[in-house]
Amino acid sequence: MVQRDRPWHGVLVATALPFRADLSIDLDRYAEHVRWLAENGCDGICPNGSLGEYQALTDDERAAVVSTAVDAAPAGFTVMPGVGAYGARAARAWADQAAEAGAHVLMALPPNGYRADDRSVIEHYREIAKAGLPVSAYNNPVDTKIDLHPALLAELYQEGLIVGVKDFTGDARRSYELAELVPDLDVLIGTDDSVVEVGLAGAKGWVSGFPNALPRACVELYDATMARDLDTALPLYRELHALLRWDTRTEFVQAVKLSMDVVGRYGGPCRPPRQPLLPEQEMAVRRLTEKSLAAGHT
Repeated sequence: MVQRDRPWHGVLVATALPFRADLSIDLDRYAEHVRWLAENGCDGICPNGSLGEYQALTDDERAAVVSTAVDAAPAGFTVMPGVGAYGARAARAWADQAAEAGAHVLMALPPNGYRADDRSVIEHYREIAKAGLPVSAYNNPVDTKIDLHPALLAELYQEGLIVGVKDFTGDARRSYELAELVPDLDVLIGTDDSVVEVGLAGAKGWVSGFPNALPRACVELYDATMARDLDTALPLYRELHALLRWDTRTEFVQAVKLSMDVVGRYGGPCRPPRQPLLPEQEMAVRRLTEKSLAAGHT
């Protein structure tokens, strides 16, 4: 049985944010996308993550995205906003805003203004936890230069500050170490191209990018992995993996949005400083997405 009894379990889509040609946010289109993801089997969404280009939003826009997501989400559909910020005061403010808007759980990076030590990281999560919502830590040492290593995560969990961790390292070995140190901490798959490896190691959810374009195929892959149905999971994983690998590329936002365009959704442009894909990159993503569609994946 695939576990979905807690709001941070299941397939939670890190939603791309639709910008119009003038780069203003189309909130109506975003709300429709949230409903579409729910209709196509996903369990929730993560607005204001990196895929949502939160760093390029104004404060008013960022708040509006969370409110729109909550209003559009049907009953039982999780909204887990990202509250990433340079420091604890700003992250706490975004946590409070998410709680007031009606979000169910938070996704929280460590402080990303500098390479903080463990003491600073713990204090950061103490402040976020004061908002009163469950918190999933987000470990992305590539971008933040801070590694939420297993011993640190165990300390955060034991103090009651976090319930899970989205792990962007893609390293399934961490899941086994965490299971030894703190077996009740839920690991969430953080990279699209490590679903099977981290899933088989005991993950309880997947914070994912490519369900923005191919939700049913991604949910099928996740469910088969969690059910240990490798006869289903492995062939599907091999078919999708070349596309899923774009989730860990520098151009992952542009790639996911292009895949959305190819399948008939609206991905649209990105805000600066992100630039359009180079012609060879666009050709590769387009080809892989079309190949997935031709194989019947939606």
